[in-house]
Amino acid sequence: MERTGSRTGPPVRLSRLTAVLSAGLLAAGALVATAPAAGAADADLARNGGFEAGLDGWSCTGGSGTTVGTPVHGGTSALKATPAGSDNARCSQTVTVKPDSAYTLGAWVQGSYVYLGASGTGTTDVSTWTQSAGAYRQLTTSFRTGPTTTSVTVYTHGWYGIPAYYADDLTLTGPGGGPVAVPAAPTGLRAGTATASAVPLSWTASAGATGYRVYRGGTKVLDTTGTSATVTGLAASSAYSFQVSAVNSAGESAKSAAVSVTTATGGGGGGNGGLPAHALVGYLHSSFANGSGYTRMADVPDSWDVINLAFGEPTSVTSGDIRFSLCPVAECPNVESEAEFKAAIKAKQAAGKKVLISIGGQNGQVQLASTAARDAFVSSVSKIIDTYGLDGLDIDFEGHSLSLATGDTDFRSPTTPVIVNLISAVKSLKAKYGAGFVLTMAPETFFVQLGYQYYGSGPWGGQDPRAGAYLPVIHALRDDLTLLHVQDYNSGSIMGLDNQYHSMGGADFHIAMTDMLLTGFPVAGDQSKVFPALRPEQVAIGLPASTQAGNGHTSPAEVTKALDCLTKGTSCGTYRTHGTWSGLRGLMAWSINWDRFNNGEFAKNFDAYFGS
Repeated sequence: MERTGSRTGPPVRLSRLTAVLSAGLLAAGALVATAPAAGAADADLARNGGFEAGLDGWSCTGGSGTTVGTPVHGGTSALKATPAGSDNARCSQTVTVKPDSAYTLGAWVQGSYVYLGASGTGTTDVSTWTQSAGAYRQLTTSFRTGPTTTSVTVYTHGWYGIPAYYADDLTLTGPGGGPVAVPAAPTGLRAGTATASAVPLSWTASAGATGYRVYRGGTKVLDTTGTSATVTGLAASSAYSFQVSAVNSAGESAKSAAVSVTTATGGGGGGNGGLPAHALVGYLHSSFANGSGYTRMADVPDSWDVINLAFGEPTSVTSGDIRFSLCPVAECPNVESEAEFKAAIKAKQAAGKKVLISIGGQNGQVQLASTAARDAFVSSVSKIIDTYGLDGLDIDFEGHSLSLATGDTDFRSPTTPVIVNLISAVKSLKAKYGAGFVLTMAPETFFVQLGYQYYGSGPWGGQDPRAGAYLPVIHALRDDLTLLHVQDYNSGSIMGLDNQYHSMGGADFHIAMTDMLLTGFPVAGDQSKVFPALRPEQVAIGLPASTQAGNGHTSPAEVTKALDCLTKGTSCGTYRTHGTWSGLRGLMAWSINWDRFNNGEFAKNFDAYFGS
């Protein structure tokens, strides 16, 4: 999606990792870090690092961890953790530390692709790993805490599709922190828009908390480290009461005041990030200005259900370090203050809207070619989300951000580092923020539907390596994906499932391109490699909001025809879809600013069609 001119800007189950981690990651991450020697006064701060007391002090995702008597490195017990599906078997504990102090983290590990790391350091989070350890091998790394950091989280984890790993004798040496007090009960608990089976919740952070527990009717239903979560598996048309507590190493706070919610009668469903049955998604030019003018967050019309902040951009193409800031006053004279912007975000969320950070755009090329870039991406995106209290992430990688290495020919098991690292980074963010994390993607047709004809450089080379390059990312993250809205604009003609070329600007293009996503298709014509259909609630149609916003503007009448065809089976023209999907999620527009410039025509048409 462009800023200027007339244009707009498994789970990773790697059972055959082969070159996935060996090509780009071995050189960067497999080496054991050399850590400075601890001072004489330093102590081992890790609790039960030898696992002699079972898992006391440790938390393992998805019940993946246990303790065993063999193999061990020291003592009589060791940790055994088993990755399964989209869970990489992360076991962690939070440790009290002193600000602006040096620490050394070490552990003995055994197994394939075992990681050791520390997060929340206040400076640069660190990790190290070993590709293969047939016997116990020591991993060490070091870090310095930030000027206000009083706790860090240390962890181990394995890799998707890999057998169990073992860890023992984990130590964190450095100066001990002061006593930790039990945090106060969270305040401001509120519910977003409930679906028939899920309720999104958010609350105000409690000082000193390292995690939160969500209760339904007095029974704990989930744990999270963020200040939002979505409770799923609920019954339609039913009343529920929710509370949340804060926890740290000192204990658990009292529960918050309760909030009562009644689920919807139907539509939506679980895993949708708390969106309404039909949603309108738009990009807000928050960090720059163009001919559409600057729109304050508080002035975004209520029609928009998902607001993507455009854009977070990297400090360099390969750094993975993403930064976001409001448009400078010199460029946007009417820009609000940071405090006003944050307050407006909270107000939108209180009204049931979702606000995401969109990474990339036309100018924001992002290539996560190394594990260092991957980790920087996770850390920096987390910081943006936490700073502004956002609901999730939109991936708008364009240009040369994603391309496939020669020989990477199967979207189901990618080996290209920029692809593998992006998948891993998003998995980490999803794991950090929990079920309520909203994940959307806005690829161009070149990176998705073109994959029906061409994939990467092809079996004999010579093709554009970017062709279809989003497919492995979408496929690996399909169970985490809230919404895919391919940009049906700024596109050349694309072949549909009828083996005819379709051109942008009318209902036919949107019908054919969306039908491909909801039907599935063989990649590069190979019937043994079929990209499976997405669920209709995961798909929205991406369009320019006005003629000024991008090539391929579609009139409201043609948009209505496309929706009629896809949801009702009427007004289809010559293209015949492979089904009818009343649950199609909705529309995406570039952009909210351009729609306001065009008197709200796009949003008004959406509201009229879906009865908003």
